[in-house]
Amino acid sequence: MLDIAPVFLGIFLAQVSPGPNMMAVSSASLGSGRAPGIATAAGIATGVFLWATLFASGVGALLDAFPQAITAMRFIGGGYLIYLGLKAVRAALTRSQGGPVAASVRTGGRAAYLRGLLVVLTNPKAALMWVAISMYLASSGLSVLGFLAIGLGASASAMVIYGTYALLFSTGIVMRAYARFFRAIEGSFGLVFGAIGAKLVVDGVKELRA
Repeated sequence: MLDIAPVFLGIFLAQVSPGPNMMAVSSASLGSGRAPGIATAAGIATGVFLWATLFASGVGALLDAFPQAITAMRFIGGGYLIYLGLKAVRAALTRSQGGPVAASVRTGGRAAYLRGLLVVLTNPKAALMWVAISMYLASSGLSVLGFLAIGLGASASAMVIYGTYALLFSTGIVMRAYARFFRAIEGSFGLVFGAIGAKLVVDGVKELRA
């Protein structure tokens, strides 16, 4: 139990800190409302459990043997975040302020769920986090079922944390502020997504040259 407690603390701190996951939830909640925000959180929670399942099946050892896979993920994840960033910037530049704008960028529940899922599954930092967790727990004698239990707990934690973000960012006062400052907010989302994506791509290029 003492071995597992630091793992959950690290997962919790990673989940509450700003990053692509929080950006995806806040973007969906502000632009499309509470239900798509919750759907994005559900996609993230699903992705967290999928990562845990993969590492319980031995993917961690595979990534250790083939670090090029992480490099490839940097390009894929970076490219996807750049795509989301360009999409947000385009919306900011081509739409006007006001109520009709929010409707014009609405995302359906299924699309929001898939976006949350893809943001997690293409994030090399998520893979590296689970590599660290699996290495930390390697000497503890934890069974596959135990590892999956940790994954289930991390998934539930993600749903609670990002679901809370979805509720906060879809409140009336926040939505009204978003409608008023739509272009600035979407532009900011686009720049942040793009910056994170660009950094991942640059890191991937550096790894290829190393």
